[in-house]
Order: sequence, then structure tokens, then C-alpha cells
Amino acid sequence: MNIRCSFFFAAPLSLLAFFFLILLILHGHFFQFVTTFSAASTTGFSVPTDRLRTKFFGENHPHFAVGATGVIHQKNTAERTATRRVRKVEEELAGARASIRKAAAAASDEDIERSNCTFATTVGNGDGGFDDGGDHYIPAGDVYRNSRLFYRSYLEMEKMFKIYVYQDGELPITHDGPCKDIYSIEGRFIQELEHGVRGGKFRTHDPNLAHVYFFPFSVTWMVKYLYTPLSYNLTPLKQFVSDYVRVVSTKYPFWNRTLGADHFMLACHDWAPHASKGNPSLYHNSIRVLCNANTSEGFKPRKDVSLPEIHLYGGEVSPKLLSPPKDNTPRSYLAFFAGGEHGPIRPILLHHWKNLNNNNDDDLIRVYEYLPKGMDYYSFLLNSKFCLCPSGHEVASPRIVESIYAECVPVIISEGYVLPFSDVLRWEAFSVQMDVSDIPRLKDVLSAIPEERYWKLKEGVRAVRRHFTLNQPAKRYDAFHMILHSIWLRRLNIELN
Repeated sequence: MNIRCSFFFAAPLSLLAFFFLILLILHGHFFQFVTTFSAASTTGFSVPTDRLRTKFFGENHPHFAVGATGVIHQKNTAERTATRRVRKVEEELAGARASIRKAAAAASDEDIERSNCTFATTVGNGDGGFDDGGDHYIPAGDVYRNSRLFYRSYLEMEKMFKIYVYQDGELPITHDGPCKDIYSIEGRFIQELEHGVRGGKFRTHDPNLAHVYFFPFSVTWMVKYLYTPLSYNLTPLKQFVSDYVRVVSTKYPFWNRTLGADHFMLACHDWAPHASKGNPSLYHNSIRVLCNANTSEGFKPRKDVSLPEIHLYGGEVSPKLLSPPKDNTPRSYLAFFAGGEHGPIRPILLHHWKNLNNNNDDDLIRVYEYLPKGMDYYSFLLNSKFCLCPSGHEVASPRIVESIYAECVPVIISEGYVLPFSDVLRWEAFSVQMDVSDIPRLKDVLSAIPEERYWKLKEGVRAVRRHFTLNQPAKRYDAFHMILHSIWLRRLNIELN
């Protein structure tokens, strides 16, 4: 019994002695480890945390950026950086506003300028910057609301305006669009901004340097690939827009910063306003660049942009419209229209004037629902003094731009239509705007316009042609740049906090 008790206590004592001997041997290393760890607790980690973070989480993992004090501060650092960048962008815009205000201070001389300068001018430009075939265009004349203000604003835009194009999305609905026929401006804009030499000057690949952010989707292609014909169900379009905004707002911080106020979409399809309802903030806050610029359907001129509808048959302007007749060439018809009977306005026009041209008294007015075989549409445009541009199902009409190309004074008959580039252009200087109620008196209204007034209008049409031309590559002051300038003006109205 006593022997077993002694053995029972002897075994633990032996183990304790053995461990004590090991500690004595390793004493130096143990003391060194304790000392190092203690130092680490006050001065930082002895083991490089970057290597540990890379090993377990990959390079630059945002949630494990541990500083010298061991405090996770990546988020705060990112927020401070973002704030500095926003401040820089806002300082740039403030400088542009100041420059434009300075030009506005000289606006009292605008009436003098208009009376002394009917046409814009071009002078040589050798500064190596933006040019127009070697010429520097200086806008002037009656067709501009304030040519000096426009000129200064345009130069500021060229100097600093930057657009970030979201890379999310796949072909064909995003990063592509139609480049011919009636909605051609959708694809042409996307292609120029993403791939064009001129458009590339405005594009930035650093979203922190951008003044605005572009959703590069095409509503026309949504209709082509997502819409079920004759269903009249636009839900797939709205769902696509909703999903796209959700993706970019989750992936990037920029949408949430302003609820989309510095973002824009561009679309020419009639259903684009309906598609934009896929996200309420996009519909109410963002800049919507639309051909269907109808105030009765939610278009807000202060924040939205009216887009000209340019019909490029086969992707090109008809050769017949490239060189309109000289001024001394007589035009046989007072007014011309040919188009289908749809929408609320065209039936009224056709009711009063269709088929009346067989009467000698009304031979000056040519109105057709469909042109008879053998007659040429462009020949009528080029041979008429006034071209009638009534709205169809929607307010916009490609006939306006076709009339400008033909140097035929547009007669715009619409309700609730905000005309393209009307921030800058005085449409009354190169078009006639007629109330629907005046359609029965169409001939009397147009015949009452004095000849001198007609020539001034025609002169104005020629002056604004460059602003409605889609060039490849783009040129200064053409349609692409005028669209950008309209977006630029809206962005100047937004100030980020």
C-alpha cells in the first residue's frame, strides 16, 4: 500500500522535473519570444500583416487594411479620398460657372452683336486643341439666344467635361445601338463616345474624375430583343433598366451619392420615357436625353435633354440633301408634307389639305399621306419653301432635321414638344411654329410671311445645319457635341455636397 502511494506521487514529480529542464534549455528563446510579442503589442505587428492579408484574402483586400496602430481605417481613408475628389470636380465646375457668368455680364452687348453680325465666323486655329478641319468656329447671329454665352460655355465644356461610361452589360443591348434608319442617333452617340477620337476626349476611365456617368444601353435594342411584338407589354424594358441601375448602384458608390442626379441615359425610341420608369430615381432625378421630349409625359426641360431625331436611311444622309439648291433657284411649292395618318395632329392636317393640290388654287400646298408612284420625297423637300413637320404618335419628327438639310424652313406643328438645343438656339429665327388650331388657315398663315422674313428664316436654317449633322468622325459644334453641351449645361446646375 505504501509502495503504491510513493509511486503515485513520484511519477508526477518526475514529469514536472522533466518540463522544468526543457524550459531551462529553451529559456533564451522563450524570453526572446515574450520580449518580441510585448514589443509588438506597443509598436505594431512583428509579422508583416501585408503578407498575412495577401495570403488569406488576396491583394488589397478592402476589409483588412491594418495600419500601424492596428486600427482598420481603409473605409475612412477611402471616404476622405472620395471627398477630396468630389471637391476637386466641384471646384472645376465652379470655375466654369464663374467664367460663364463673366461672359453673361457682357450680355448687354448681345443686341449690338446680333445687329452687326448675321453669320457666325471661322478663323484659323493653330493651338493644337479641338479644331474643325483647321478652322475655329465662332457662333454669332440671330439663331443663338446669346452667342457669347454659348461660346464661353462650349469652350469650358471642351476644356474640362469628363464622362465615365459604365462598362457593365453585354452586347447587343449595351455598348451598342442602331446606327442607321430612324433611331440612328442612339448607336451613333454610343459609338462616338466609346470608340471615336473626338468622343474619347470627353471620356475618362477613372470614375472619380467624371462630371457625369453614362448608362450605355439602347432602348431600341431592348425593344428588338426583349419586347414581344404586339403584346404592348413594356415590363421587360423597365425591368432591364431596373436591373442595370441596381447593378451599378451596388457595385459603385457614384449613383448613391446623388441618387442619379449626375447620371444620364440617351434614347430615341418612342418608348424610352416608359423604360426610364424602371427606376424611380432615374425617372425623377437623372438626365434623360430623349427624342420623345414631351412635357405632358414627364419630360422636364430643366434636367432632361431633347434629342433631335435624325433618320439616316442606310446609315447616311441622302446625297440629294448634301448640296441644297442655290438661293437664286426658285422653289415651286409653298409647303409640303408626306406621311402616315397617325397621332392626334396629322389626321387634322390630312383632313384639311390632302388631295387638294389638284385644285389650281391650292397647287402651292402639297400634302400627301403617301407619295404617288414616281414622285421623289427629297425633290419635294428641295423644291418647297416651307416643310410641314407635324407630330405623329410622339412629338418628335425626323422631318425637322430633313427640312434643315434641304434648307426648307420647318413648320413645326406639335403640342408639349421641347425642341432640341433650345437652351442655345432661337428656333423662331429659323422655323415657324404653328398651333394645331391654325391648320385650317395653313396657306394664309404661310403666305402672310413677308419675303424678307422668309429669307431671314432660310438664312437661319443654313446657319444651324452644322448643329444637326452627325459626322464621322465628329466635328466641333455638330450634333454629337451639341448633345454633350446640353448635358453639360444640366450638370452645371447640379452641385454635389
